[in-house]
Amino acid sequence: MSVVIRMKRMGTKRKAFSRIVVTDSRSPRDGRFIEELGYYDMRKSPHEVKLNKERVSYWLKVGAQPSATVKSFLKREKIS
Repeated sequence: MSVVIRMKRMGTKRKAFSRIVVTDSRSPRDGRFIEELGYYDMRKSPHEVKLNKERVSYWLKVGAQPSATVKSFLKREKIS
């Protein structure tokens, strides 16, 4: 099982936000997930990103691969 950290789209039409989740790479974008790590709200100005740094670090240590977008969030938050 390959584990990835990616965004899951939530909200209604024109009022979307994303949750940052750990999931199996084979599951659909908005499908099952293992754990929720935070959220990204693109409707606020500036965009708001909230992450549980301890859990993100744990999942990275056990081998979860972040998506390109989530990797940029981690770089901005200085999480390795």
